[in-house]
Order: sequence, then C-alpha cells, then structure tokens
Amino acid sequence: MNVLLCSIKTLKGLYDISGVEVGQHFYWQIGSFQVHAQVLITSWVVISILLGSAIIAVRNPQTIPTDGQNFFEYVLEFIRDVSKTQIGEEYGPWVPFIGTMFLFIFVSNWSGALLPWKIIQLPHGELAAPTNDINTTVALALLTSVAYFYAGLTKKGLGYFGKYIQPTPILLPINILEDFTKPLSLSFRLFGNILADELVVVVLVSLVPSVVPIPVMFLGLFTSGIQALIFATLAAAYIGESMEGHH
Repeated sequence: MNVLLCSIKTLKGLYDISGVEVGQHFYWQIGSFQVHAQVLITSWVVISILLGSAIIAVRNPQTIPTDGQNFFEYVLEFIRDVSKTQIGEEYGPWVPFIGTMFLFIFVSNWSGALLPWKIIQLPHGELAAPTNDINTTVALALLTSVAYFYAGLTKKGLGYFGKYIQPTPILLPINILEDFTKPLSLSFRLFGNILADELVVVVLVSLVPSVVPIPVMFLGLFTSGIQALIFATLAAAYIGESMEGHH
C-alpha cells in the first residue's frame, strides 16, 4: 500500500511539474485546454528542419556518396551504434525511435543556442528552445517509459513483471519505484541543463555583451550535444534492460 501511494504521488508530481513556469509564457486556448504556444511554435520549426534534412538526404542517393550524403550516413551509423551497444542484437526495430529522440533533442538544444528566438516579439513571453520547457522534457521521458514497457511486454509477455521480484522479492518496492523515478530523472536532467545554459548566456550578455559570452555559447553547444546523447543512450539502455530482464 505504501508503494502504491508513493507511486501515485510520483505520478502526481510529474503532472504538477508540467505546470512549472520560468518567466512569462504565451498561451493558446484550444477548447478547454491551455497550451504553451511558444513551445509548439519552436517545436514545429525543429520538426521542419528535421523533415527538410531527411527529404534532402533521401531525395537523390548516389552510388558514390556526396559530402552531404556521407554526413547523413555517418549520423545514421552513429545512431545505430548507440542502439546496438545499449540494446543488443535486437536493436534494429528501435533505431527509428532512438534516432528520433536523439535528433529532436539535439536540434532543439542547438536551436536555443544558435537561433535568435528572442528577437521575435510575442504578445506575452518569448520564444526559446523546446527543451527549455519542462512540458517537452516530461513528454519525451514518458514516451521513453512507454517504449521500454512495450519492449519488455512484447519480448516476455506477462513474464516481464517477474523482474520486479528479482533478485529477491524484498526489493519489490524499490523495483517498482525505480520505474517512476526514471522519467523524473530524464526530464529534470535535460530541462535543468538547457535552462541553466540559456540563463547563463543571457546573464553574461547583459553584463558583458562583447566577448565573454562567446566561449560560453560554444560550451553550451557542446553541452547541448552531450545532453542529447545522454538522453538517447539512457533511453536505449532502458529498452535493452527491459528486453533482457535483468539489471
């Protein structure tokens, strides 16, 4: 009963943090729902960049690849390597999911560092990277949770739930709680790092607008890439763990 109550509180906490706001936001009212418009706008920009890049990549493949084709093939090979390392030999069906997670987070993070979102005037609030909003990172984390539950149930059926009493039934409460803390750690890690990076750049630009922020911006680009890699690697590791059935 205590474990159930703790799990319910964790889920309620995930719902509550979706309402966390840093600064002022621009909302759209869609029926009875209130959505963060600036997140949707920047997410659509990121999705457009990814779709446009994918169309260019597959439009006219060459037997002797061009520089652009080499780049896209390298990205695909990198994602396949990450998936295979973490998931194992059955990684194939999960490459699109891991790749989508990695590329969306990577481009979103870099868009916050490279695109001048803040010069676009809104009635309220300002534009920023999609991953600068807790709603986006929580959604990505919950998608990861759904993915590894699906992977485990598809591979093992109801026997998947046997992992909760391994290596001993005494660990049942901890094993259950672990599945609720995974999305929390994934979402807060990504949100916190991207928000902190953008706040540091904004503060330095306001204090020393000429030279000092430039190295910090380059460091932010590096950190943004690392955060995308960490999220994708952990997502693949969780999926591999659920399919193997052991920790």
